[in-house]
Amino acid sequence: MGSVKSSRNRNVKPHFVRKGANMTCENDNVIHVSEPFMPDFDNFSTMLRQIWSSKYVTNCGIFHQKLETELADYLGVPYVSLTANATIGLTIALKALNLTGEVITSPYSFVATAHVIKNEKLLPVFCDIEKNGFNLDPDKIESLITEKTSALMPVHCYGYPCDVEKIQAIADRHQLKVLYDAAHAFGVNYRGQSLLRYGDLSVVSFHATKVYTTIEGGAIISPDLETKTRVDRIRNFGIESEVSIPILGMNGKMNELQAAFGLAQLAHIDEILAKRARLAEVYQERLTHSPLIEVPVKSGEFTRNYSYFPVIVKGRTHRRDMIYNLLKSKNILVRRYFYPLLTDTQCYADLPSASPIGLPNAHHVSERVLCLPLHPNLTTDEVHHICNIIDLIPMSSFEAE
Repeated sequence: MGSVKSSRNRNVKPHFVRKGANMTCENDNVIHVSEPFMPDFDNFSTMLRQIWSSKYVTNCGIFHQKLETELADYLGVPYVSLTANATIGLTIALKALNLTGEVITSPYSFVATAHVIKNEKLLPVFCDIEKNGFNLDPDKIESLITEKTSALMPVHCYGYPCDVEKIQAIADRHQLKVLYDAAHAFGVNYRGQSLLRYGDLSVVSFHATKVYTTIEGGAIISPDLETKTRVDRIRNFGIESEVSIPILGMNGKMNELQAAFGLAQLAHIDEILAKRARLAEVYQERLTHSPLIEVPVKSGEFTRNYSYFPVIVKGRTHRRDMIYNLLKSKNILVRRYFYPLLTDTQCYADLPSASPIGLPNAHHVSERVLCLPLHPNLTTDEVHHICNIIDLIPMSSFEAE
């Protein structure tokens, strides 16, 4: 079974390794923060044989087209464009929207969110998150809008929906585009429809740490055929025909092998989501009244996908790292996700909007957050084991604050 190992470099996503006979017993006993669900191998191998026989391994083949269609149907969205990964997906989406100048986004996200903006020669402007949440605070957006602002790029962090109505109202008032970094939001519905339908474009991740995976990969959700056609053209070098290349594009396509893996995975997605929900319920029951841990509870008209299980460590900031190191010493690999803030990294610390003065909520959460293990291979007993360790941490260990 594949597994995700937490990286020592907190700015780098964990790598995937194969558990096997050459692994030590100690490694086999590690509880990883995330592991991919491995679909039925016979089903996958049948598709691989078809790919081997056809010798058609890329350039939007049969399995690529089939996965786009089946994902659009499952998610309840108009059009899906598969990409090699979500970072490339965000890059293509930015190009498709013809943006210039400044893009307002969140400092509380994975570094790819800001990197794609900067790589497109746009300026990321960082807005604080909600006081009791993880997403952009709509009430702080308008003070950051200038004549150079061309778009808003909010993040549906951990799959929790942004305040899409307020954000759209702001965008409409100021004639701005809205691109959602929806990396975590696969399968989340809001007010009876897919959360991915909101904004001008949404981009979802299919990285192996996500609830649904094509190993690496992602997708852009378009509202209409005209937009999808433009997105697909950019994804394929800007090519219109054999003799016409009217726009600047790139190579952002997903290959046939990954598309086949995605089709095999999609056959199990409902059981994956159900398993995550059951495990999250156990965490919720065990940790709700913990003197050390605050379990965020988000209410509203949306369905959760339980892509992550974030908790906030109460009290002074060094408590979080003490718990992080204690769990690590017990072979339980949790993540300080997201830490540090994007605005505390060398890439962005010198920007005017990176000042901590304007980002108090983001700093508060980043210094206290832990994401506990949550994946479909995790057992209920393992969740209880993790909670037992947290329960047994004496408050006296924090008295020397």
